[in-house]
Amino acid sequence: MHILQVDNLQKGFDAPSGHIDVLRGVCLEVAAREFVAVVGESGSGKSTLLQILGTLEPADGGEVLFEGQSIFGLSARAQARVRNERIGFVYQAHHLIPELTALENVMLPLQVRGLAQDDARARAHALLSRMHLEARASHVPARLSGGEAQRVAVARALVGKPRLLLADEPTGNLDEATAQEVFAAMRELCAEQGASVVMVTHSLSLASASDRMVRLKGGILE
Repeated sequence: MHILQVDNLQKGFDAPSGHIDVLRGVCLEVAAREFVAVVGESGSGKSTLLQILGTLEPADGGEVLFEGQSIFGLSARAQARVRNERIGFVYQAHHLIPELTALENVMLPLQVRGLAQDDARARAHALLSRMHLEARASHVPARLSGGEAQRVAVARALVGKPRLLLADEPTGNLDEATAQEVFAAMRELCAEQGASVVMVTHSLSLASASDRMVRLKGGILE
């Protein structure tokens, strides 16, 4: 079963030098529980691809089916609900809210859903414990190391048990050892929850440790 099906996806941008076609017919299928790494040169459109898959950016053409449903056919409100309930996001910068503790950051997506605070707190605590961060739960982001902050970001992305995780250079700001640690934690949790993953990365070692690696070149996936 494919959780994600991308067919002939196209996207371009107008620049001072003229129109630039970034995605020129991207096709991709991602199976349930599959971990796919997307590699490619800087500026090749990898992040643009993830933005479209996550309903954060419109496409110029093509189709994206998520769990058999066209995401382009959804209203803005329905897309927002999909993002909150069925898709998780992790970025190169952790984007944690600086005034909130690690625990409060992880609780936030559940509170947006309307989950009772005690239930949200319990689920967030359990996930932080799985990430070996229970001792850091009361710390604000400024008191966390880079690796700890990124593991909190992963926990926040997965606390709602999404069907799909989109990760854009999730270890790009980390040293190699810490990057391997964060990657391993992300893989383990996604496998436990049964989530599929599309990860953009410049790290060939991490890409090689994924289930499958594809390369974005010339606006298409190879």
